[in-house]
Amino acid sequence: MHHHITSVAVIGAGASGAAAAAALKAERHFDIIRVFERRETPGGTWIYDPDPGQSTVPTPGLLAPHLDPRSTAPANLPASLPPLDRERWEKTPVYEALTTNVPAVAMSFSDCPFPYGPFVPHWIPKQDIQDYFSRQGTDNLLALGTTVEDVTKLPHERWSLTLRKYDPTLRLDHWWKEEFDAFILANGHYSVPFIPAVPGLAEYIERYPGKFVHSKTYRTASSFAGRRVLVIGNSASGHDVTMALISEARLPVYQSRRSRSRWDGREPPSGVAWKPIVERYCANSGSILFADGTSFAINDIDCVIYCTGYQSSFPFWNGRANDGPLWDYCNGRLIGTYLHTFFYKFPSLGIIGMPRTLTFRSFEYQAIALARMFAARNSIALPDRDGMKAWEIDRARRCRQERKKFHDIPWEEGETLEYFRSLFGIAGLPTLEGDGKCPPVLDESTRWAIENLRKYPEPGKNQDDGVLDGPGPAGEGADRLVVDGWVVVAADRPRGLQVLP
Repeated sequence: MHHHITSVAVIGAGASGAAAAAALKAERHFDIIRVFERRETPGGTWIYDPDPGQSTVPTPGLLAPHLDPRSTAPANLPASLPPLDRERWEKTPVYEALTTNVPAVAMSFSDCPFPYGPFVPHWIPKQDIQDYFSRQGTDNLLALGTTVEDVTKLPHERWSLTLRKYDPTLRLDHWWKEEFDAFILANGHYSVPFIPAVPGLAEYIERYPGKFVHSKTYRTASSFAGRRVLVIGNSASGHDVTMALISEARLPVYQSRRSRSRWDGREPPSGVAWKPIVERYCANSGSILFADGTSFAINDIDCVIYCTGYQSSFPFWNGRANDGPLWDYCNGRLIGTYLHTFFYKFPSLGIIGMPRTLTFRSFEYQAIALARMFAARNSIALPDRDGMKAWEIDRARRCRQERKKFHDIPWEEGETLEYFRSLFGIAGLPTLEGDGKCPPVLDESTRWAIENLRKYPEPGKNQDDGVLDGPGPAGEGADRLVVDGWVVVAADRPRGLQVLP
């Protein structure tokens, strides 16, 4: 680190922002810590909005910089102006029946576990995040209802943040600037929906606007009662939505998939019919054509739900002033990153929550490593710029070879533990006097839960109750294993496991 850091800004008050605030405060080094959150409460993507608002279907194939562009700030600040009136994608994608899909013992903060588990409804993580701010004494660091509209690099590795806050009494937006020595991105990546470009889709949506929704605005299966539904996608949300619709929609529920997911068996579940990818939409006739030559006529389907994920978006990042963009949309990854956390071009910038790995636990490792580095107390020095760039180039090469995404860190291959060890090593331990948080221990029972407990069966790996092969009790007469108050015992069926509260 090239300069003394005494002030740090955090963008976002979800799980990663909560971890960042706690780690920064624990260092007892920084004079100013501010956590900016555009919603009126902490919780991030776990906040449930019963009314998703206007069901805006994003233009197919359009990328986040066009869907969620940077706002133009007033020329002279501070200023008070009429409120902005455009889509900002603030509502979350949480639906009514959503539950976590990672065992609670591994997903919750290490020092603030969920009250029960292993898989909990969405309001538990939200409450846990809010409680975490209170328990860590960081709730006084929050600037709620405050949107970061611009981040511009200043000389000497400092940063200027342009901020906007709506005043409901005056019905005005108040704009102003604040400067910081460092800042941490913790704004998540489940805000801006993505719909892929398919021939004829844009014209079809324009012709039949009420026929399409993105899963971001899906809330309940009962909204589709008696309707004939086509679900596009079979990842986590696609699987959840499809299974929920079986009890409400007109059967079968059609699911379009490019390939088999980990939850798919050899045959579709009862009430579901699989279709290949959509090859073309014909707005004039209303037909939907699939890659295998089959098709649906206009009256065969009442609604199409796109469960095709989200795009990373950093609308506040001033690419012109900051020597380029932060995200590579062609390759789907951050630009200039090291360990998915640090930036070799910007020593006073960090990011938490980008890797697809073990949330919330990974946030803690990233947050503690960043806080320790900003306090200049990291145990292991980061490589120089060339060394960090070499890591990025090598990872990009390996990901291309293995055909996986740059920020995906799978547990099964041992990469997650290797990643956590790297962050743990950089952070090191707190001081004898108690300055700083200690990186959490990933003990045997936690690792066992990660490897053995599954929300859904994964037929490709093991078809018994969604439990994977791995260490731990399996079969008749196995010993009990206590996982944070949950007892895992042998079930009656061979190789089955049962989780009891």
